[in-house]
Amino acid sequence: MANRPITDVSTSVYTLDDLAKLIDYSLMDNLNCDPDATETGDDYEPRQVFSGHYVPVKPTALPNPKYVTHSKRFFAELGFDDGLAKTEAFTRLFSGDISDVPAPMRKVGWATGYALSIYGTEYIQQCPFRTGNGYGDGRAMSVVEAVINGNRWEMQLKGGGPTPYCRGGDGRAVLRSSIREFLAQEHMHALGVPTSRSLCLFVSESEQAMRPWYSDGSYATNPDRNVANPVAISTRVAPSFLRVGQLELFGRRARFNTHANALKELEMIVQHLIDREYSNEVNQALSLTEQILQLAQSFCERLTTLISHWMRVGYCQGNFNSDNCACGGYTLDYGPFGFIECFEPYYQPWTGGGQHFSFFNQGAAAKTNFDMFCKALQPLLASDSAALESLAHINQGFDTAMEHKMEVMWASKLGLKSFDDELFTQLLELMRQTFVDYTIFFRELSNIPENVSALSKSFYGPLTQTLSVKWTAWLQKWHELLNIGEDKQQTSYIAKQMQQANPKYTWREWLVVPAYQQASHGDFSLVHELQEVLTQPYNEQASEIESKYNRLKPQVYFDAGGVSHYSCSS
Repeated sequence: MANRPITDVSTSVYTLDDLAKLIDYSLMDNLNCDPDATETGDDYEPRQVFSGHYVPVKPTALPNPKYVTHSKRFFAELGFDDGLAKTEAFTRLFSGDISDVPAPMRKVGWATGYALSIYGTEYIQQCPFRTGNGYGDGRAMSVVEAVINGNRWEMQLKGGGPTPYCRGGDGRAVLRSSIREFLAQEHMHALGVPTSRSLCLFVSESEQAMRPWYSDGSYATNPDRNVANPVAISTRVAPSFLRVGQLELFGRRARFNTHANALKELEMIVQHLIDREYSNEVNQALSLTEQILQLAQSFCERLTTLISHWMRVGYCQGNFNSDNCACGGYTLDYGPFGFIECFEPYYQPWTGGGQHFSFFNQGAAAKTNFDMFCKALQPLLASDSAALESLAHINQGFDTAMEHKMEVMWASKLGLKSFDDELFTQLLELMRQTFVDYTIFFRELSNIPENVSALSKSFYGPLTQTLSVKWTAWLQKWHELLNIGEDKQQTSYIAKQMQQANPKYTWREWLVVPAYQQASHGDFSLVHELQEVLTQPYNEQASEIESKYNRLKPQVYFDAGGVSHYSCSS
């Protein structure tokens, strides 16, 4: 069954019946179901999935669900009526009860398998069967795929209960991590970073789950106690949830010919990826070989652009494995993530992540994921040595593309027409020596200050005489490169351009912690406040908001467990 043509007809969705009219299950209709799956979707025990692109799974509904929040901005983009979020039918569906959805919506969702690579090394060790056939969506299942106002969206419940890929877990997400992901996705979108989106969030008033976490005031690396947390389901939305790890899974099966349809299933999911994510960049009138090469080139462009955005806004994806790398080139899976505050090139929020996934190493981590992406495509080009050589050439061009994107990005943050390596290298060293706040510093720099004192609100450390002299020299060189002289109009123009590259408000974990702590007791007011602040990151906001959210991290939170670092995402 072919995908429904995408049109630009404006749609308004007031009820689930309205949403049902837009349903188009392209993944389930066009790809292979696991032949060992149940028709009912009652498939909750860990097992090996040997073939097929998805497993039908029925979510495990939250008992006594309670509305926490929804994204009014995203609702408006989708044409969803704001009142829909609190209707009984909407609450049932997005808290995991899909037993009574209107036709043609289906009463089962779907989970997908993927392979795991860690920094370019293929892993099966963490698979309970030691085969790699047990990796996949352990607590996430999609329940809606629809074409809405000309765009295809897949809606996925995170925390919707176990799937065959749960590896013995309970399939739940707790309120703490659900709030973090909900807020972070909409913050990243507002920052202009390609990302999955947040639709809504519900919490159970009666079910809790035990998770390791940190004691109040703990500076331990790892959690020191188990804590009862309310369980929640957040709905995240993306054009697709196809990951590099998914392509890898089918690429590996094709390489080793693990079953009769292995190569065909790889071809099917690659074609599905092109249909879903790259229909505007890949000419589908060409041969499959040519389409694959265009796909690789387009993904290289998207992935390098994504990393440059991460670096621009100070975001660190602490666990950037291939299964956390979206084939569509946007941010996916907000588990052990963080935003840099006090500048440290190798900042890493996840204690298990290592320096290879740290802030300044994200370009290199992306390259390893691109390596695995290209490796997964190779079996489809195995009979064409020229095509394999072309694919290798595209792969080899990643680093050059990444370097170019980074130079353009750094130039934009500094208001320069072109990148200056010497100026930038000196700046990084001064930022590190002075312990600057990454976001506050670049925002204050956007005012094009005359002297270093105007930057002092971004400094965590004292400004010594030696550093003051170095900063003065750097500012003088920067002003010369800006070449604005006494032209106030040009100065104002560059300042505005810089402010569009440098947000004023960023994610500060120590300000998010109180929001999820209060939410666990039924008070969602801080969650709603943060939604408003974080979805206007470039705007000047009220003075009370500025004094609360635009300030340096208090010393007490440095190295604090669950604030400066985390060992898991829960």
